[in-house]
Amino acid sequence: MATGEEDETERVRRPSGKKTAKKTVKKTAGSASSVPAGHRESESDSEEPRTGRRVSAPRAMRYAADQLKELLGRAPESVSAVQPTEDGWQADVEVLELERVPGTTSVMATYRVVLDKEGELVAYERTRRYTRGQIDRR
Repeated sequence: MATGEEDETERVRRPSGKKTAKKTVKKTAGSASSVPAGHRESESDSEEPRTGRRVSAPRAMRYAADQLKELLGRAPESVSAVQPTEDGWQADVEVLELERVPGTTSVMATYRVVLDKEGELVAYERTRRYTRGQIDRR
């Protein structure tokens, strides 16, 4: 055996904490999994990979917020709408774009996020910008 292979075997066999076990799971789960980036660790090890079945609405909301955060580099404040489409899900996500004092003058944005049936982000667009204190006229 090569030296690198021996080290890998030792790492798997020796008693270790959960941290090392997670690294091993990540290596084996890797790219074969269809779970969106950032979601592998939060799901249990016993859960099977998705098989093209539509994800639930709450999971679609989480995926939309998480993936948009990854793209924009800003944490979403809330998901204000989620609805099923023929091809998956569509969600409206509220994001703080520019923080100001007082907070009611901060600039917010609504992003429309399109997900496929498995929760992967397909497209997004900013549909609205507004101040936090603004109320819709309807």
